[in-house]
Amino acid sequence: MTVNKKINFIETQPFVKWVGGKRGLLSQIFEHIDTKFNNYFEPFVGGGALFFELYNRGLLYDKEIYLFDINAELINTYNIVKNNPYELIEQLKEFKDKHSKEFYYEIRAWDREESFFERTNIERAARFIYLNKTCFNGLYRVNRKNQHNVPIGNYKNPNICDEKVILNSSKALQNAHILNVSYKNVLEYAKKDDLVYFDPPYYPLNDTSSFTSYSEFEFLKKEQEELKEVYDKLVHMNCQVLHSNSDTEYIKNLYKEYQINEILANRFINSKSNGRGKISEVLIKN
Repeated sequence: MTVNKKINFIETQPFVKWVGGKRGLLSQIFEHIDTKFNNYFEPFVGGGALFFELYNRGLLYDKEIYLFDINAELINTYNIVKNNPYELIEQLKEFKDKHSKEFYYEIRAWDREESFFERTNIERAARFIYLNKTCFNGLYRVNRKNQHNVPIGNYKNPNICDEKVILNSSKALQNAHILNVSYKNVLEYAKKDDLVYFDPPYYPLNDTSSFTSYSEFEFLKKEQEELKEVYDKLVHMNCQVLHSNSDTEYIKNLYKEYQINEILANRFINSKSNGRGKISEVLIKN
C-alpha cells in the first residue's frame, strides 16, 4: 500500500474529535489572550484545538511547547502523528478498508486482551483514531478497567484516514514536548510570562450530567480544588493562565478572585436533537 508523500501542507486542525473541544470557541477565547507570551502549555491537551490555532497564527514560532495528558493512548497517538505519520496513514487505510460493525467491535476489544500492550505503538494510535472517527459522537469513554466502551456510531462514510490533517498535524507538532503526565507537572516547567491553558473535565452542571470517564480517573470536586491550587501557583509565578470550565456557582465561587468571562458553546453530546443548543461556559483569566 502506498502513501502520497507529496501532499501540500495547509493550515492545521485537530486530528481527533474531542468532547468539549474548543474549535468552535476559538474566536471567543482569543479575545482574552495576551499574545505576547513566552512558552506555551496545554496540560489537558485533548484535541489540542487552541494549540493548533496558535500554530496557525504563527504565535508558536521559536517557542517551547508542552502538551500533557494522563490519557496514555491519546499521548501515544500524538507522538505517532508527530514521528510516524506515514506509517500511521498506512495502518489507517487498512482499517478503513475493513471497516464494518463487526470490525469496529473487534478493534474496540483490543484493550480487553492481555496482548494489548504488545501491539505496536502505530497499531494502537491507528486504533485510537479509528474508534474516534467511527464511535458514537466521537466520544472517548472508558470503564473502571480503562476499557473503551462507546458503541459504534451511525456514519455512512466516516473520515477514518484524513491524510492531509495527519501530515499537517505532524508538521505542527515537531517542536512540541508531548508527555503522558499529570497536569500538575506544569509546575516543573512553566516560568514567568508563559501561557498556560487548562481545559479539564468540566465540573458537572447537575448530578446527572457528569461525564468524567475520560480516563480511568475521576475529576470531581476534590480534583477541581487541586487544580485551583496549581492555578494559584502559576499566577504567583506571573504566568498568563486561562481555564475553561462549566458555568456553575461552584466553579465561579472557587475562582471568585479572578476574571470570569462567559462564553457560549454549542452542546453536541445529547442524543436528542432538542437537547442540543447553546450553553454557557466560563473562561477564567488572571
